[in-house]
Amino acid sequence: MKSIGPGFFRRDPVSCARELIGCVFEWDGCAGRIVETEAYAERGDEACHTFFRPSARRFVAEHGAGTAYVYLNYGMHWLFNVLVKGPHGCGFVLFRALEPVSGVEGMSERRGTGKSEGLCSGPGKLTQAMGIGGDAHGRRFLGEGTRGIRPVAERVEVVADPRIGISKGQELPWRFTEAGSRFVSRKPVVS
Repeated sequence: MKSIGPGFFRRDPVSCARELIGCVFEWDGCAGRIVETEAYAERGDEACHTFFRPSARRFVAEHGAGTAYVYLNYGMHWLFNVLVKGPHGCGFVLFRALEPVSGVEGMSERRGTGKSEGLCSGPGKLTQAMGIGGDAHGRRFLGEGTRGIRPVAERVEVVADPRIGISKGQELPWRFTEAGSRFVSRKPVVS
Protein backbone atom coordinates (compact mmCIF):
# COMPACT_ATOMS: atom_id res chain seq x y z
CA MET A 1 0.00 0.00 0.00
CA LYS A 2 1.30 3.46 -0.90
CA SER A 3 2.48 5.76 1.91
CA ILE A 4 0.88 9.05 2.86
CA GLY A 5 2.71 12.04 1.38
CA PRO A 6 3.17 15.64 2.54
CA GLY A 7 -0.14 16.64 0.89
CA PHE A 8 -2.03 14.85 3.67
CA PHE A 9 -0.57 17.42 6.10
CA ARG A 10 -1.53 20.51 4.07
CA ARG A 11 -4.66 21.29 6.08
CA ASP A 12 -5.63 21.92 9.69
CA PRO A 13 -4.06 19.93 12.56
CA VAL A 14 -7.38 18.77 14.07
CA SER A 15 -8.51 17.03 10.86
CA CYS A 16 -5.08 15.44 10.42
CA ALA A 17 -4.93 14.22 14.01
CA ARG A 18 -8.35 12.59 13.70
CA GLU A 19 -7.65 10.98 10.32
CA LEU A 20 -4.30 9.51 11.37
CA ILE A 21 -6.08 7.13 13.76
CA GLY A 22 -5.80 3.64 12.28
CA CYS A 23 -2.92 4.51 9.93
CA VAL A 24 0.34 2.56 10.25
CA PHE A 25 3.47 4.46 11.31
CA GLU A 26 6.70 2.80 10.11
CA TRP A 27 10.19 3.58 11.36
CA ASP A 28 13.31 1.53 10.52
CA GLY A 29 11.83 -1.96 10.75
CA CYS A 30 9.21 -1.20 13.40
CA ALA A 31 5.57 -0.39 12.75
CA GLY A 32 2.44 0.34 14.73
CA ARG A 33 -1.15 1.34 14.12
CA ILE A 34 -1.72 4.89 15.34
CA VAL A 35 -4.32 4.67 18.12
CA GLU A 36 -3.86 8.06 19.82
CA THR A 37 -2.93 11.56 18.62
CA GLU A 38 -3.29 15.16 19.76
CA ALA A 39 -3.64 18.32 17.69
CA TYR A 40 -1.93 21.64 18.47
CA ALA A 41 -2.74 24.87 16.62
CA GLU A 42 -0.08 27.45 15.75
CA ARG A 43 -2.29 30.42 16.67
CA GLY A 44 -4.30 30.93 19.84
CA ASP A 45 -3.37 27.59 21.41
CA GLU A 46 -1.45 28.21 24.64
CA ALA A 47 -0.33 24.55 24.76
CA CYS A 48 1.36 24.73 21.35
CA HIS A 49 5.11 25.42 21.24
CA THR A 50 4.51 28.25 18.76
CA PHE A 51 2.67 30.14 21.49
CA PHE A 52 5.80 30.56 23.65
CA ARG A 53 8.83 29.40 21.63
CA PRO A 54 10.26 31.60 18.88
CA SER A 55 12.23 28.56 17.64
CA ALA A 56 8.94 26.71 17.02
CA ARG A 57 7.57 29.66 15.05
CA ARG A 58 10.78 29.65 12.95
CA PHE A 59 10.41 25.90 12.44
CA VAL A 60 6.88 26.39 11.04
CA ALA A 61 8.09 29.19 8.75
CA GLU A 62 11.11 27.27 7.45
CA HIS A 63 9.75 23.72 7.00
CA GLY A 64 7.12 22.09 4.85
CA ALA A 65 4.04 20.11 5.79
CA GLY A 66 4.84 16.57 6.88
CA THR A 67 8.20 17.40 8.48
CA ALA A 68 9.07 15.72 11.79
CA TYR A 69 9.07 18.05 14.80
CA VAL A 70 10.84 16.14 17.58
CA TYR A 71 11.71 17.62 20.95
CA LEU A 72 12.98 16.50 24.34
CA ASN A 73 10.23 16.74 26.96
CA TYR A 74 11.41 17.64 30.49
CA GLY A 75 14.93 16.53 29.49
CA MET A 76 13.82 12.88 29.53
CA HIS A 77 11.67 11.75 26.59
CA TRP A 78 11.73 12.53 22.88
CA LEU A 79 8.25 13.35 21.54
CA PHE A 80 7.35 12.89 17.87
CA ASN A 81 5.12 15.40 16.08
CA VAL A 82 4.37 16.12 12.44
CA LEU A 83 4.15 19.68 11.11
CA VAL A 84 0.77 20.55 9.59
CA LYS A 85 0.49 23.59 7.29
CA GLY A 86 -2.74 24.31 5.50
CA PRO A 87 -4.86 27.20 4.28
CA HIS A 88 -7.03 26.92 7.41
CA GLY A 89 -4.28 26.72 9.99
CA CYS A 90 -0.88 25.38 10.93
CA GLY A 91 0.31 23.41 13.91
CA PHE A 92 1.44 19.97 14.96
CA VAL A 93 0.07 16.49 15.49
CA LEU A 94 1.63 14.65 18.42
CA PHE A 95 1.78 10.86 18.09
CA ARG A 96 0.68 9.67 21.56
CA ALA A 97 0.26 5.89 21.20
CA LEU A 98 0.63 2.97 18.79
CA GLU A 99 -0.56 -0.61 18.67
CA PRO A 100 2.62 -2.54 17.79
CA VAL A 101 2.39 -4.37 14.45
CA SER A 102 5.93 -5.38 13.48
CA GLY A 103 9.43 -5.14 14.88
CA VAL A 104 8.00 -5.89 18.32
CA GLU A 105 11.17 -7.69 19.45
CA GLY A 106 13.26 -4.55 18.84
CA MET A 107 10.63 -2.39 20.54
CA SER A 108 10.65 -4.68 23.57
CA GLU A 109 14.45 -4.56 23.80
CA ARG A 110 14.56 -0.77 23.65
CA ARG A 111 11.78 -0.43 26.23
CA GLY A 112 12.91 -3.28 28.48
CA THR A 113 9.45 -4.86 28.57
CA GLY A 114 7.63 -7.54 26.62
CA LYS A 115 4.08 -6.40 27.41
CA SER A 116 2.69 -5.27 24.04
CA GLU A 117 0.00 -2.99 25.54
CA GLY A 118 2.65 -0.90 27.28
CA LEU A 119 5.30 -0.70 24.55
CA CYS A 120 3.98 2.44 22.85
CA SER A 121 1.24 3.63 25.25
CA GLY A 122 2.46 7.21 25.62
CA PRO A 123 4.48 9.63 23.51
CA GLY A 124 7.78 9.01 25.32
CA LYS A 125 7.31 5.24 25.30
CA LEU A 126 6.44 5.39 21.60
CA THR A 127 9.67 7.15 20.58
CA GLN A 128 11.80 4.92 22.80
CA ALA A 129 10.20 1.75 21.39
CA MET A 130 10.53 2.95 17.79
CA GLY A 131 14.11 4.17 18.25
CA ILE A 132 13.29 7.80 17.45
CA GLY A 133 15.60 10.49 18.84
CA GLY A 134 16.48 14.13 18.32
CA ASP A 135 18.23 13.37 15.02
CA ALA A 136 14.75 12.98 13.46
CA HIS A 137 13.92 16.66 14.13
CA GLY A 138 13.44 18.58 10.89
CA ARG A 139 13.49 15.43 8.72
CA ARG A 140 11.13 14.95 5.83
CA PHE A 141 10.58 11.30 6.71
CA LEU A 142 7.46 10.53 4.66
CA GLY A 143 8.17 7.81 2.11
CA GLU A 144 11.90 7.78 2.96
CA GLY A 145 12.71 4.10 2.52
CA THR A 146 11.96 2.46 5.86
CA ARG A 147 10.07 5.44 7.29
CA GLY A 148 6.57 6.67 6.58
CA ILE A 149 2.86 6.40 7.26
CA ARG A 150 0.53 4.02 5.43
CA PRO A 151 -3.13 5.04 5.14
CA VAL A 152 -5.80 3.33 7.19
CA ALA A 153 -6.82 -0.01 5.64
CA GLU A 154 -10.30 -0.06 7.15
CA ARG A 155 -12.50 2.47 8.87
CA VAL A 156 -12.04 2.83 12.61
CA GLU A 157 -14.26 4.48 15.19
CA VAL A 158 -12.56 7.57 16.60
CA VAL A 159 -13.25 9.19 19.97
CA ALA A 160 -12.53 12.92 20.52
CA ASP A 161 -11.45 13.75 24.06
CA PRO A 162 -9.76 16.63 25.95
CA ARG A 163 -5.96 16.75 25.61
CA ILE A 164 -3.90 15.39 28.50
CA GLY A 165 -0.48 16.00 30.05
CA ILE A 166 -0.58 19.78 29.55
CA SER A 167 -1.35 22.70 31.87
CA LYS A 168 -3.11 24.99 29.35
CA GLY A 169 -5.70 24.24 26.69
CA GLN A 170 -6.80 20.96 28.27
CA GLU A 171 -10.45 21.74 27.57
CA LEU A 172 -10.02 21.44 23.79
CA PRO A 173 -11.31 18.07 22.52
CA TRP A 174 -8.25 17.61 20.31
CA ARG A 175 -7.06 14.26 21.60
CA PHE A 176 -8.17 11.43 19.36
CA THR A 177 -8.18 7.73 20.20
CA GLU A 178 -9.36 4.57 18.51
CA ALA A 179 -12.54 3.51 20.31
CA GLY A 180 -11.93 0.57 22.63
CA SER A 181 -8.17 0.36 22.01
CA ARG A 182 -6.22 -1.13 24.91
CA PHE A 183 -3.01 0.45 23.57
CA VAL A 184 -3.82 4.11 24.35
CA SER A 185 -1.94 6.03 27.06
CA ARG A 186 -5.12 6.73 28.99
CA LYS A 187 -8.71 5.71 28.34
CA PRO A 188 -10.86 8.58 27.05
CA VAL A 189 -13.15 10.40 29.47
CA VAL A 190 -15.70 10.90 26.70
CA SER A 191 -17.15 7.74 25.18
